[in-house]
Amino acid sequence: MDPWLIWLIAAVVFGVGEIATLGFFLAPFAGGALVAALASAAGAGAALGWAVFLVVSLILLAGLRPLARAHRRQAPRLCTGTAALVGRSGMVVERIANDEGVGCVRIDGEVWTARSYDDDDVIEAGKRVQVVEIRGATALVTE
Repeated sequence: MDPWLIWLIAAVVFGVGEIATLGFFLAPFAGGALVAALASAAGAGAALGWAVFLVVSLILLAGLRPLARAHRRQAPRLCTGTAALVGRSGMVVERIANDEGVGCVRIDGEVWTARSYDDDDVIEAGKRVQVVEIRGATALVTE
């Protein structure tokens, strides 16, 4: 089997390994193997192929891994819409009783239909509650 084909197979194996692990550790080695395959196809010997593989892999690893790690440390995305209400507190403006199908709560100045997260709980008007979940246009709350 030709050396360039072996390097190409190694590049594919490293690439598939990178896709499977998502650690951005094997991708530089896949790049090094790909460049070594090109060098071998151009007529470089085995020793030169290994040297090209090691040098390119180390350069890619040293240059790209810090960028990938910094990208992973980015702040989480900002929650918007109803997802932003989960965890907020609100004030019960109408008694919440799931069995009667009544209840409203004021969250950030808006009045929402509300139900107790626990079906047996009855929450009286004037109590502070925490939003646990939003289902449609109904806030599920708990004391």
